[in-house]
Amino acid sequence: MGSLMLCFSLPPSVCRGSAIAKIVGANTAKNPKFDNVVNMWVFEEMVDGRKLSEIINTDHENVKYLPGRKLPENVVAVPNLVEAVSEADILVFVIPHQFIGRVCDTIKGKIKTDALGLSLIKGVDEGPDGLKLISDVIQEKLGITVSVLMGANIANEVADEKFCETTIGCKNRDDGSLLKELMQTKNFRITVVEESDVVEICGALKNIVAVGAGFCDGLGFGDNTKAAVIRLGLMEMIAFTRIFCTTGPVSPATFLESCGVADLITTCYGGRNRKVAEAFAKTGKSLQELEKEMLNGQKLQGPATAAEVHHILKLKDLLDKFPLFGAVYEICYQGRPVTEFIDCLQNHPEHM
Repeated sequence: MGSLMLCFSLPPSVCRGSAIAKIVGANTAKNPKFDNVVNMWVFEEMVDGRKLSEIINTDHENVKYLPGRKLPENVVAVPNLVEAVSEADILVFVIPHQFIGRVCDTIKGKIKTDALGLSLIKGVDEGPDGLKLISDVIQEKLGITVSVLMGANIANEVADEKFCETTIGCKNRDDGSLLKELMQTKNFRITVVEESDVVEICGALKNIVAVGAGFCDGLGFGDNTKAAVIRLGLMEMIAFTRIFCTTGPVSPATFLESCGVADLITTCYGGRNRKVAEAFAKTGKSLQELEKEMLNGQKLQGPATAAEVHHILKLKDLLDKFPLFGAVYEICYQGRPVTEFIDCLQNHPEHM
């Protein structure tokens, strides 16, 4: 096998991409299986009078989105997307899910036909039959094989090399072994499972539950209430997955991996969806205002995913089976008072 060239598809709004690039850069620098250079696409912008790509390539730090953490010198910021991906054997996608279609359209026909994709994107899309996974969108648009990585991986902690776990969903055993070799470190431990669709759905739905957990915090409810949100949210995640995963039986064991319960817990206690939802409940400001004030250019995923899930469930006449997901959508988009969120817990079908 020749050396493998990597590219990160990474607009600057996602600090998680820089954290993962830090890991991959360090691993490829000492593994001859991989090319030493890791291209990282960044959307060019000016920071204190300098181009962001210039800062990253000179100072080896993403000063705006992951400040205080040095990137390996073999991670090279490339502001031209097509140039960044053209020779890559592995494409790592770390962007807000709303932008994946545009990115794929830009690079379609300009990448290696046998490139391997890895998606860290947490979201879902709508298809003619209801649910469409982001990995399926990438695969259909680019014609490449796509695996997924999801887990309890808050970016700042990953960048600080604090111990954590993650899950790679990959149907091909050899691809899974290669991606694990690329990503794993002593403090970033990886389990590979074949149920890639379950792994990906967990990564999307947990952000909806985290918004609900933030509502509870903002309303002043305690840990007991948040525990109920987490449990009921997990039950809805499992039910949703069993309905919409058509590739085979859904194993309960996958929900016990980092992509499932661990990611759900950490997102409901940390992360931007919980934080902004708490401020929403406390201040009465709109989500758009709070996103601009609090996220430094990053995007809020939970409400957008709740809207897509709501539409999918409505098409299937299943809204009444997912009251927590529905309440998050109604509060975020239909003006339902946030104080009514607890009603969905008290009257949840799990209690009937």
